Amino acid sequence: MCEIPSAMKPFSDREEKLLPHKIRAQVKWLGRVGYEECWEVQKDFAKKRAGVEIFDTLLFVEHNPVITLGAGFHQENLLLPSEEYAKRGIEIIRTDRGGDITYHGPDQLVIYPIFDIREHSKDVHEWLRLLEEAVIRTVQRFGIEAHRYPGYTGVWVGQKKIASIGIKVSRWINIHGIALNCNNDMTPFSWIVPCGIVGHPMTSLKLETGRDVTIHEAMREATAAFEEVFHLEFYS
Repeated sequence: MCEIPSAMKPFSDREEKLLPHKIRAQVKWLGRVGYEECWEVQKDFAKKRAGVEIFDTLLFVEHNPVITLGAGFHQENLLLPSEEYAKRGIEIIRTDRGGDITYHGPDQLVIYPIFDIREHSKDVHEWLRLLEEAVIRTVQRFGIEAHRYPGYTGVWVGQKKIASIGIKVSRWINIHGIALNCNNDMTPFSWIVPCGIVGHPMTSLKLETGRDVTIHEAMREATAAFEEVFHLEFYS
């Protein structure tokens, strides 16, 4: 769920204060779901959002082990033969999101904002900065200093990446989203070049805090952070 490098545009307190009244939205926990099955769920929600049948929807999910390839995928970033991933129980799926390559697996929180971005931003680059801001605030709630890294999309702790972001916006409706490393096994990241970025290892909430951080704990903090950044009022 990586995104290609893009221009940096910081999210300012002034912009936040200028947001309008709270926007109604819903949040749903889908549990542990296969990647392709969840992709179909996203597309169904996106169709309903485009038809104004539902409000903006924040989907939380945990995936079975899978490597996803974005529109900017480079073959050399798969470090093992394809059959070796299958032997290790990892699917490989080509997607229509932006970016290169990443891994999803158990104990990693994946966040899919099925939002009409016109409610929140003027363009896709600004939308990405808002998503980064929500993740930065989520990570900071665990006492970790998180930040952007010049030239790349995502959220970082020092020189390490803790969350990847890769999206697709069609007719102003967003699908795909964010992968935040919580308690997940980090080993599979060593079998790829995550996001196609060399020399910057991945990290997790567990590694940075020195304790277990469950998906549900991260989900609670992420919900609060999305409420702040996007000025949302969630309902079940």
